[in-house]
Amino acid sequence: MNGISYRQFTVGVEEEYMVMDPATGELKGHEQRIVKEGQKIFGEKVKAEMHQAVVEVGTDICQGVEDAFLDVSNLRKTMNDIAGDQGFWLGASGTHPFSHWEKQLITEHARYSEIVNEFQDAARSNLIFGLHVHIGMESREMAIHIANSARYFLPHVFALSTNSPFWEGRKTGYKSYRTKVFEKFPRTGIPDEFKSIEDYDNYVKMLIKTNCIDNPKKIWWDLRVHPVFNTLEFRICDIPLTVQETMAITGIFQAICAKLYKLRVQNLKFITYGRALLNENKFRASRYGVEGSLIDFGKAEEVNTKVLIYELLDFVDDVLPHLGSKHVVGQVQQILESGTGADRQLSCYEANRSWGDVVGFIRKSFLAGI
Repeated sequence: MNGISYRQFTVGVEEEYMVMDPATGELKGHEQRIVKEGQKIFGEKVKAEMHQAVVEVGTDICQGVEDAFLDVSNLRKTMNDIAGDQGFWLGASGTHPFSHWEKQLITEHARYSEIVNEFQDAARSNLIFGLHVHIGMESREMAIHIANSARYFLPHVFALSTNSPFWEGRKTGYKSYRTKVFEKFPRTGIPDEFKSIEDYDNYVKMLIKTNCIDNPKKIWWDLRVHPVFNTLEFRICDIPLTVQETMAITGIFQAICAKLYKLRVQNLKFITYGRALLNENKFRASRYGVEGSLIDFGKAEEVNTKVLIYELLDFVDDVLPHLGSKHVVGQVQQILESGTGADRQLSCYEANRSWGDVVGFIRKSFLAGI
């Protein structure tokens, strides 16, 4: 191990589930009944979200991806049982295939009222479902260093997660329309590079002092250093259809952090690129998923996205045995071969042009492999 400890790279996973009416397949508010029942078992691991048709869950701090897999699986299965008992279905898709946001109720809470009051229809229409992955760091100073370099890989991993091809009963032409919906909010997208943690903290203080935000959690970037804890939060991904995909993506984020840390310890550094260039790749990932091409900035040319993802797997391969995640990250190859959630949703729809079939497929995938 060359004296490098990888135990610091703990894992936490948050998933946002859609709540649906079994009779119609539509999104349906549940008046937080599912959340309240879930909290009896899981406590604060289950939370309400701004829209009543959303349930958010989060794992404990896990030592590795195997522990996280068990935690996510248990949350999906137990919450699915609770929803069923309450007369609802749960599913995992970045957007619902055909429900309209105008019909959905907002959860009564001061924080959500404040957000809706400030952002109006941008907030009311923000009916999307994401995956957030938290990776432990030795310090916030190290977290900002790793974040600066990890920004480059965000579009690659995001492409693997794309799982929102539909919006309000339309094929959007995007593999991830969720990210286009979220872009209406301020302080979203791939962040700039920061010279130091002090540089980042001064930025946050400026926003608070000038009443742009009242707390750092209103910075909704695709990658965020936690304002208090020594963690890095990856927020770019759609929630995947299956737990296996969630864990493959979690494993690759953890491996990217570990590899960049290894380079730093060896006095090496990965090249960083500006936000303007990185956003070109993010657009391509949202539009085409893994079926298009991304820019290899080192070569200054377009390269097939799958080729670049295989190069990413090679890049992190040497740290996987230390993290105990080789098998889990190996599931990335299955996504490349079978298509992302968006590809599979589109195939399901094209077979019979049936929205009901798509909802049924999303629901069936929710517990697949658990």
